[in-house]
Amino acid sequence: MAKTFSNRYIFIYSAVLVAVVALILTVVSVSLKPLQERNQQAETKQMILKTIGVEATRDNADELYAKHITEADGYYQFAGGIVIPLHGTGLWGPIWGYLALNPENTVVGAVFDHKGETPGLGGEIASDKFAARFIGKKMDVQPIRLKKNADKANAYEVDAISGGTMTSNGVTAMLAEAYEDYCKLTSTTSGTSDTSNTRKEAQQ
Repeated sequence: MAKTFSNRYIFIYSAVLVAVVALILTVVSVSLKPLQERNQQAETKQMILKTIGVEATRDNADELYAKHITEADGYYQFAGGIVIPLHGTGLWGPIWGYLALNPENTVVGAVFDHKGETPGLGGEIASDKFAARFIGKKMDVQPIRLKKNADKANAYEVDAISGGTMTSNGVTAMLAEAYEDYCKLTSTTSGTSDTSNTRKEAQQ
């Protein structure tokens, strides 16, 4: 004869089971959080180092970062200039990156990444090929913008991603925001900086 259980027993058993599973998941999540944070920090350092031509792994990222990078006011200084952070929104979620600028505000390195852009389309921003388009561009009198069939001779235009209009727009928007922040930084640190003077001359 099959054993039967009351509705109350089933309800209590289910509630206890759910509580136990939730507790286990919480413990696992909390215990893994420090490792996840370390991995994220290492990945960020790898990206910043990549913009200045230093390839790093998770194992040596801390050492190389300490050797080449100095943090200041939310930016990152290196021997050849400054690395500026980029944060924005693409078609499906967050996008971000870093630009390395020399003292003449020329891009000498770039790297981008995303959380969920479409592979083969917007997801192309994470490729080295896309990042290479920014080398030699300028961030002085105006921000860099993505444009379809961009003029390669134009120091402020980069070819947009084919089939990735929304992602391209997101990259352009985050570049514009980073430019404004960078202008404020250069104005604060040096009222007679090259960037400030060049911008004023362009507006005359």
